[in-house]
Amino acid sequence: MTAELIHQTAREQERTIVTVRCTGHVRDAVGTHELEFSFAGDRLRAFLEAFFDEYDVEEMLIAETEAEATAHGWAPAPDELPGTWRKNPEGEQTRAYARVCINGRFNEHYDGLETELEDGDRVALIYPFMFCC
Repeated sequence: MTAELIHQTAREQERTIVTVRCTGHVRDAVGTHELEFSFAGDRLRAFLEAFFDEYDVEEMLIAETEAEATAHGWAPAPDELPGTWRKNPEGEQTRAYARVCINGRFNEHYDGLETELEDGDRVALIYPFMFCC
């Protein structure tokens, strides 16, 4: 085994405990607005996989295609956007109007699904993030 593989295997065996906060439809499906959740590993991806195994909310939150991640009806974006814009790669995005936040910040502002989580972090599963008629 390579050193990198040994480190990855050890990391996957460690458990991380986070506080999960749920809003909207996710709260209804999970049955509470807040809970402690323990999972093997220390990445957002590992947390989501374990959480989705226990709670059937993946389809509410995760987009499988670019079309599912895109809100329709907005004004077209200018060719050059001001500031820094980040977007998770296709297959790792949230659905339109759904968000995953870590300690109050969207996961796109960290390392997407590879964001490292620590004991005591807060993960918010938000759907809908916003709603318009």
